[in-house]
Amino acid sequence: MDFSRLGTQLKTWWRGQYVGADGFGNRFFKDKQGAQRWVLFKGLTEASKVPPEWQAWLTHTESNVPQSEKHRHDWQKPHLPNLTGTVHAYCPSGDLGRGGHRPHATGDYQAWNPPAQKTILSKRNEP
Repeated sequence: MDFSRLGTQLKTWWRGQYVGADGFGNRFFKDKQGAQRWVLFKGLTEASKVPPEWQAWLTHTESNVPQSEKHRHDWQKPHLPNLTGTVHAYCPSGDLGRGGHRPHATGDYQAWNPPAQKTILSKRNEP
């Protein structure tokens, strides 16, 4: 048993009322009065694994339990947890993990060079 979650497990057994689960296998609970809400994560405890509709319910932004995660618009992407530090993390072409090389500039960029500055002190000394 994972002892870091022992207190949450005991609270769930004694006072928790199951309300639903998400597509990642996380299970959501509330107490009998509905004042407290919490989640038991499947696998590692990672807050970014909670989909937005369940996050809204957990933080009391939404009072109704999400019924289905399938009610999405066609322009919405499916929820993904934070992939930083995993093999699935985004690595652009210049990333050190990909060799650290990126293509040279294509010529559409011109570096800014500041105009030559005149010394202000010489103007102060003029009559």
